[in-house]
Amino acid sequence: MKVNWMEEVEKRKDDLIRDTQTLLRIPSVLDEERATAEAPLGQGVYEALQFLLKRGQEEGFIAKNVDGLAGHLEMGQGDELIGVLCHVDVVPPGDGWTSDPFAAEIRDGKIYARGAIDDKGPTMAAFYAMKIVKELNLPLSKRVRMIIGTDEESKWRCVDHYFKHEEMPTMGFAPDADFPIIYAEKGIVDVDLQQKLTATNEGGEIQLQSLSAGRRYNMVPDFAEAVLLVEGERDAEIEQRFRQFLDETGLNGNVLLNEHTVTLQLEGVSAHAMEPDNGKNAGLLLVSFLAKMSLDKHAQSFIRFLNEYFVGDSRGKTIGISYSDDITGDLTVNVGILAYNQESGGKIGINLRYPVTNDIEKTKRTMEQLAAEHGFALENFSDSKPHHIDQNHALVQTLQRVYEEQTGEQATLLSIGGGTYARSLQAGVAFGPLFPGRQDVAHQKDEYIIIDDLLKVTAIYAQAIYELAK
Repeated sequence: MKVNWMEEVEKRKDDLIRDTQTLLRIPSVLDEERATAEAPLGQGVYEALQFLLKRGQEEGFIAKNVDGLAGHLEMGQGDELIGVLCHVDVVPPGDGWTSDPFAAEIRDGKIYARGAIDDKGPTMAAFYAMKIVKELNLPLSKRVRMIIGTDEESKWRCVDHYFKHEEMPTMGFAPDADFPIIYAEKGIVDVDLQQKLTATNEGGEIQLQSLSAGRRYNMVPDFAEAVLLVEGERDAEIEQRFRQFLDETGLNGNVLLNEHTVTLQLEGVSAHAMEPDNGKNAGLLLVSFLAKMSLDKHAQSFIRFLNEYFVGDSRGKTIGISYSDDITGDLTVNVGILAYNQESGGKIGINLRYPVTNDIEKTKRTMEQLAAEHGFALENFSDSKPHHIDQNHALVQTLQRVYEEQTGEQATLLSIGGGTYARSLQAGVAFGPLFPGRQDVAHQKDEYIIIDDLLKVTAIYAQAIYELAK
């Protein structure tokens, strides 16, 4: 049967946009402080999950809530299962938006909201793709299941829990990255370097009371703050030096003077951790300023270690872990979280993205050795293994053909440093929604999805779902 997929999408355009806006208006940021048994990751995340499950039921899909951590919508019949892995949680909105990040305002043919491109817009595109295939009553020999995650931006507890209790799809895709097709993804490590304090904390004309930067391992920190305890008249001198530093670097910042403290605030530029050089790490930039000061012993060792091994090096060369391969490129290092206070010392929260052929155990040993030499311990090491599917797999071949038919462009295979839900499938790839040449605004202020792209993506997903399940 020959279907004009774009025509089918156009018929449902207004409904698609309305449902996308409704989903985007739910502030589904992880909120464990207000978690309940029903909503283990917070009310906003649960509300977004419930909205999709309810919409699915209205459309005649089989809906299932898997303990508030995940869910699915299913259609079709057959032994084999095609999976479409989406997520409804979003990273915190951050500051500096032109409009409310949860207003889903439409301007210039774009919907602006946190989650517009990552991943609520594409999720709704996949939902409408399934709806179109179902409404056209097309014959399917396999089942199709949209699997809805709620913790993709944090610890992946959703898919971990889901696949302990539910069926693994035969094959599938995640609409949560770039077109044409991502067939290889780097491994992802989150790890803390925790400073071990000595008994005494002498010296230094200036004491570092606290330093903080970053909220997530997988984001470049866009704000940092240090509080310094100073004696006498040093505060004016520090202020002058910091303002000179701001002038020289072209960065924005602020100085707040109290009776005995000087608070330094610095703005950076946020970016996704898979390419730290796309941002400006406010934490490391502030460290580079503090490194020139005579600080107390504990602060000095924390700041010097950071300045020597992490400032200006996103490829792990200084710490001896640099690596690259032809499939996925360079290993990258993002210092996503910095936290220091006088009582407990310092913590460095690092996000590593490592190539598919990299020996991560060797990398870990190298980091442990370096940490120990400088009074740090490696803690909370979590590793999401790299993911790689053969380019001749039926899934890859089918999606290549669909993409080429729909766009007229060649469906080249890509590898990325980001992690998508595709890696939780035994046979999975990431497939869109970002078209080549489009700016990637995921995790950034004023995140948006272009409405024309949303429609085009829906048509591609509809054909892909049909071709994979027919």
